[in-house]
Amino acid sequence: MANAAPNNNTPNPAKPPKPHARLEKWIWILIYGGLFLVILGIATGRTEPALGWSMAIPGGVVALMGVVLIYVRSRLGDK
Repeated sequence: MANAAPNNNTPNPAKPPKPHARLEKWIWILIYGGLFLVILGIATGRTEPALGWSMAIPGGVVALMGVVLIYVRSRLGDK
């Protein structure tokens, strides 16, 4: 009995979730929402240029802000 293999019936612990996974999800939603506004602004701008620009410019700023947030988060990393 002294040379018996140890009993490893304990399950492997689950991989812990990334600490900022929810934040990253919302940043991607921000990027896609901004890109949607850009596309909608371009499509609307053919008939109503003022309305198209008023959607495309803020949408582009929002999408660019999201890309910068993703870049900064990837450079900082979870160290």
